Amino acid sequence: TGVGAGDLLAAMLAGADFGTALMWVVVVGAVLKLGLNEGVARWQLATGTTLLEGWCRHLGWPLKAYFFVYLVLWSFIVAGGLMSACGVAAHALWPIFSIRTWSIIHSSAALALVALGRYTVVENVMKALIGLMTVTLLLSVVMVGPDLMSVLRGFAPTLPKGSAAATLSLMGGVGGSVTLLAYGYWIREKGWKGAGSLSGVRIDLTVGYVLTGLFGIAMLLLAAAVLGGGAGMPPGSEGLVACGDAVRVATTDRFGASAGGVVAMIFLIGVWGAVFTSTLGVWNGVPYLFADYLDALRGRFDAVVDTGGIAYRGYLFYLAVPPMVLLFLDRPMWVIKVYTLTCGLFMPLLAATLLWLNSRRKLVGELRNGLVATATLVMALFLFAVIAGRQLIDLL
Repeated sequence: TGVGAGDLLAAMLAGADFGTALMWVVVVGAVLKLGLNEGVARWQLATGTTLLEGWCRHLGWPLKAYFFVYLVLWSFIVAGGLMSACGVAAHALWPIFSIRTWSIIHSSAALALVALGRYTVVENVMKALIGLMTVTLLLSVVMVGPDLMSVLRGFAPTLPKGSAAATLSLMGGVGGSVTLLAYGYWIREKGWKGAGSLSGVRIDLTVGYVLTGLFGIAMLLLAAAVLGGGAGMPPGSEGLVACGDAVRVATTDRFGASAGGVVAMIFLIGVWGAVFTSTLGVWNGVPYLFADYLDALRGRFDAVVDTGGIAYRGYLFYLAVPPMVLLFLDRPMWVIKVYTLTCGLFMPLLAATLLWLNSRRKLVGELRNGLVATATLVMALFLFAVIAGRQLIDLL
């Protein structure tokens, strides 16, 4: 679910402007997010409580109040951004409805699926869509046929002139933000507990972030191959249509007109799968955060979130319906960019608290931060603080 509008937009813009030179950034971003997510899971396996419960138990009221306000505002903006991203992708794929109408349809579909389906239903739908987006985008890359040597050179760390902002955006956009906290509730649904589950969690997360990295690389390669040379990318669905058309032209030159049209359609299906899985994951995962946070503020720890309760379902409705007002701004890409900013502002907080809490033996025992985990968290704290500052400056 961490793969979505942020990855999509950042990778396409980076590939269009700087070719394959920033591919290494995708890898670094995925590794850092893997380290953060592993820290979230390790806290829960060690303590039996979610990280949110840990914040409420061991950190002060200023953080509690800040996160509550942040979560409510983040949810509203991100929900609007994800709706817009779904509308943009669906309109580019099948323009029978407006972007706004497609956005409302996708939000309503995600609402119905989460409200009516059990966790296993949502999980299986997510698996199918993740498989769809991975296969379609990798197939698109193979069919377009990027230059192998330029691909290999992209893994060597370089910073082309004028690429600082794109580098930070690309690194921050890979692999989700607040949704990393939702992983704790999903491993609780799976029944994974204690230190004995750590190896399974690490395998699970590694597979997830390998797929995340492959998605980001695939999007960057496609944009580099068909929009490279500083051509830039038009905004909104026009940008996706332009990229899809460029994919069609590139594959038509190699395999003929019929194949070109098919590959362009495959590419757009993959993009749609990416943004809808992100939406579905947020609609399912973020209400857990809200309901659990309310329980923790009342001193109820270790409680299993009631997905049929008022707190969970009320917040699900809050995600799916009120942010629709943002769709009437008629600036879908602006909403998506604000969404990536609010995501970036969360990451330094997460890295700092994991660095503090997971280093205390009396709290996490044998699962405390080791040398590698500590180094990863320190690097993540520094880089994501820089990213958040840069995004704030760019927005203002």
